[in-house]
Amino acid sequence: MQKDEAGFVWMTVPKNYRDCADDGILTGLLGGSFVATALLYRAIQTSGEDADVLPSNWLVEPPITLPKSGARLTAHQALLASRRSLVSLSTLCAAILIVHICASRVTEARHRRKKTVPDGELNHVPRQERRRAYLYVLFAVSVALWVWCVKIALVESHLGIWQGLSSFEVVSAALFYQFSLYSAVRMAHHGFTIGELGVVCFGATVLFTEMMNLTIARIWPLSTPFIKTYRLPTPLLIYQIALIPGSLLIGFLLSPLLYLSRHIARRPVRRLRYPEEKQKQRRLLALAFYGGSFLIVFGLIGLWTRWCLGNRDPWVWVIFWLLEGKKTWTRPLLLAYWAALVCLSVAGWNRQLARSRRYRHRVTLSVMSDSTIVPYAPPDAGRPTANSNSAEATDLSMPAIPTPEPTIALSLNFPNLSNLSNLPNLPHLTNSAAVATDLLDAADKHVPTLSVNARRKYFHALAVCMFLPGVVIDPAFAHLSFSAAFALFTFAEYVRYFALYPFGAAVHLFMYEFLDQKDSGTAILSHFYLLTGCANSVWFEGHSALLEFTGILVLGVGDALASIVGKRIGRRRWSPSNPKTIEGSAAFMLSVVVSAWLLRMCGFTERFSILRYAAVATSASILEAFSVQNDNLTLPLYMWSMLAIAV
Repeated sequence: MQKDEAGFVWMTVPKNYRDCADDGILTGLLGGSFVATALLYRAIQTSGEDADVLPSNWLVEPPITLPKSGARLTAHQALLASRRSLVSLSTLCAAILIVHICASRVTEARHRRKKTVPDGELNHVPRQERRRAYLYVLFAVSVALWVWCVKIALVESHLGIWQGLSSFEVVSAALFYQFSLYSAVRMAHHGFTIGELGVVCFGATVLFTEMMNLTIARIWPLSTPFIKTYRLPTPLLIYQIALIPGSLLIGFLLSPLLYLSRHIARRPVRRLRYPEEKQKQRRLLALAFYGGSFLIVFGLIGLWTRWCLGNRDPWVWVIFWLLEGKKTWTRPLLLAYWAALVCLSVAGWNRQLARSRRYRHRVTLSVMSDSTIVPYAPPDAGRPTANSNSAEATDLSMPAIPTPEPTIALSLNFPNLSNLSNLPNLPHLTNSAAVATDLLDAADKHVPTLSVNARRKYFHALAVCMFLPGVVIDPAFAHLSFSAAFALFTFAEYVRYFALYPFGAAVHLFMYEFLDQKDSGTAILSHFYLLTGCANSVWFEGHSALLEFTGILVLGVGDALASIVGKRIGRRRWSPSNPKTIEGSAAFMLSVVVSAWLLRMCGFTERFSILRYAAVATSASILEAFSVQNDNLTLPLYMWSMLAIAV
């Protein structure tokens, strides 16, 4: 599909989206509705059970309830009503996306009939950012008023569409969804297809609606019939809203500081009026951002969380809740296990990446010494060098060409021990350290330099090692931990993209070594997709332990093995234009089914039909083979929804 033939949001241009053979319009339109329908089906299936509380292995407080009254609903009845409104919300967002796509295509067609426009450009979109934003706001308000009028007309016509939403919810959700669309396109430039954008912004709108309804129920408890949240309103939901939308709110409120930090970091010293002030300005901006984040977290977000928890201190609640697992030491031990895995992984990859750069350096010098006529560039030329230890040495949106002297390790607080033996005047280097250095050097000679695909699939395997024990032992604690990890990823992206002192360049250099063609935008999103793909199965909650493992099995086992098998032994492609192989798809299906069966044999899941599970895994493997959307995002959602209905 040509970029100028793809769908796009109003006041955006095709170059704002990721290059992709398929713009994913069907994914954006149907993805949210598919998941919402599966959630409603699961709630209906458990209607005969005592679903007022979560399953017994979810060690958390019961859901919040409103004051007793004859008109009040039980927690499960409220969940059913809320998920019916979620289906309405998904169709509302899909209708808005259709309006944007149609309006942009019609307007562009009219302009193209008037005069010639170069391919890939849109004549109706002004170049000035302020005017674009102004026109988008006018259009968004008009669309919100239009859907409100349609909702009223449907009520008068006695049609059931959007009747689970109040007029206030329709207008506020419409405005927020459109704000999310435009903000995501502008901030993550060239990072989304229209399908991925629609799914991500629908998820953001769901969290916003839950936050709004929790707040309304807290303000007017007597006049509110039930708390309209799409999961049970436990403290887990309150903390998730505080962590995920709260981390995004920090970036929005402190955006001037972030913009200035990036602007100063990218400007060459020679173009500054006071070059000697550059580092001082960067330090002050970083200090202001960290201080502002502290005030927002402990002020605005902390106060809202305290208020929703019934005026209990949120920090004290978390500390005591850490000791309320199956055993007093269970949750602290899980935290220690995760911290150890993260430290070992970062340390190991720091060394592997430093070795990879030294290898590329040797290849470059070898080729340059053989020929002085045609210079040679290594396969991943364009990646930043390891000796770029300041933000101004690296353009954060288009990394610099490596220089021929990358001989030191990436500075990420894990020193490269192999270089210590060559440095003079180190009296503190003991014999034991020298022995350790020799052992590491010897190991380096036998460890291959991994490709980008191998590096990425390693993190899929790491996700299994990290997340599987947490979901098995304590899914409620895993729920909160996933939310905290998302917030930490968000802050890390702030630090990387906006070159916040002193970690911006180091984080950027580390992350850039794991990018592929799907991370060609300004924001790096793959690790967010991997985390949420594994976490969504837990965040959706419910009484099925089998469904809780879906994301981990699909991404950590199935997707990783499909890539490895397809590249190593795959011979039969699905089509000449499709690089995916039948062998890789078979490996995806078999690995997921066998893993689920092993979990069942270990007693970690309930009994289920292997035949139906295999049928769903087969359909997911076909989707993985033919879809060009980011499979870390779409595959777990698809398979969870199919399993929720079929198994």
